[in-house]
Amino acid sequence: MLSSIAPTLLSFFSKRDNDADFSGSPEDDELNDPTQEELYSSWALFILIVLLVGSLWTSYYLQVRKIQAVHETVVSIFAGMIVGLIIRISPGNYIQDAVSFKSSYFFNMLLPPIILNCGYELHLANFSRNIGTILTFAFGGTFVSSVVLGCILYVWAYLGLEGLKVPFVMALGVGATLSATDPVTILSIFNTYKVDPKLYTIIFGESILNDAVSIVMFETTQKFHGEPVGFSSLFKGVGIFIMTFTISLLIGAIVGVMTAIILRHSQIRDFPSIETCLIMLFAYASYFFSNGCHMSGIVSLLFCGVTLKHYAFFSMSKQTQVSVKYIFQTLAQLSENFIFIYLGLSLFTEVELVYKPVLIVVTMFGICVSRWAAVFPLSRIINFVHRARARALGNPYPDELPQQYQIMLFWAGLRGAVGVALAAGLEGDNANALRATILVVVVLTVIVFGGTTSRMLEILGIAMGVATDEDDDEVEFWGMPVEQGQGSQTGQS
Repeated sequence: MLSSIAPTLLSFFSKRDNDADFSGSPEDDELNDPTQEELYSSWALFILIVLLVGSLWTSYYLQVRKIQAVHETVVSIFAGMIVGLIIRISPGNYIQDAVSFKSSYFFNMLLPPIILNCGYELHLANFSRNIGTILTFAFGGTFVSSVVLGCILYVWAYLGLEGLKVPFVMALGVGATLSATDPVTILSIFNTYKVDPKLYTIIFGESILNDAVSIVMFETTQKFHGEPVGFSSLFKGVGIFIMTFTISLLIGAIVGVMTAIILRHSQIRDFPSIETCLIMLFAYASYFFSNGCHMSGIVSLLFCGVTLKHYAFFSMSKQTQVSVKYIFQTLAQLSENFIFIYLGLSLFTEVELVYKPVLIVVTMFGICVSRWAAVFPLSRIINFVHRARARALGNPYPDELPQQYQIMLFWAGLRGAVGVALAAGLEGDNANALRATILVVVVLTVIVFGGTTSRMLEILGIAMGVATDEDDDEVEFWGMPVEQGQGSQTGQS
């Protein structure tokens, strides 16, 4: 057996791409060879699985040892970077091409489980109590952040110091991509420390809605690509955004309600395995149908998950309630860890990226300024409205968002893989430079802001170890109580 494996490994690591073109792609006959394709795909998948196993085992070790200085997402990114560098300097480009970041994989395979689990695990009571604050940051904050960052990038490109030509619409598109905050790292730390549920709910709600809003805003800017932009374009863009978001929300809610009706008026609960499969398929159908209609699949899937939890849940069999809960959490956990590994790999496996260090520094400065503009002024408005309402009712009027909450909201604005995936849709002469900048900025924000979140909680004196009520969906399975698990990193609320 070793005699058969050794020549294969030797051939794999010694094969050069001398006959390939400059882009590193193998010849057409090798691309069309099913045996070669299966061989290199297997090695690529093996590498990714080993990294994923290592990431999950690291997560277990950090939690058991209660190590707070390092977070698993940072470890996953660095592991991906190291393996990506090894792949980059190794002979041949077959594995490198196979593990490169592809937006289609991200949007069709990795992102849906996370969004679906977020919607399904959303604590509607806490969400409703803070709905005004959440919507203000999710819609108003994302819009302000996108415009401020877009203007900074446009002005920098206009100065011509790096020879960049970035139209205003493209700059706004980049602003939208980098306004998609990532909930995974922050919320997993919040879960570990049992942070004040109010702050948790605000950041959780803003993060999941923020991703959807950023995607719709980016797609809206893409519709103006190559067209003259005037003042009327603002109203047109706002109209497209509202229409897309509303229709997508309705699609998800309708699918969720239809699923609840089917479960209630059928005997499918007698077949739990079929029932579980159908619920998952209905949810994913809302995502792909919405995308197919040029709407937002993320918005549809999010509200489909919310509707399923609060309308279809009580029509499910006990076995399906347990199965759906943990299947959603498991898929989300795998996707979350995979995404950070994917980002680390992409820093070295994306051969077309053009890195401009000054542009990266300017963009990092820009996202700090844009996040500040999206948090602190809006927080003052929220506090003013809250105090005025409390005064009118004759109640005490403490600030809705104290200063330490505002600082934590600012610190929780690290960017995520949604921005990297959206950047694949950028077009133009400097698209590769902008993609590289977005990728580096996302990785840096996760390392810097995500890696120091636990320390910031202590510095700001935010309440931790707060006891919360058990989730409403605790069920019994085969007559035995199901213990409330840790869940997905983004799943608890």
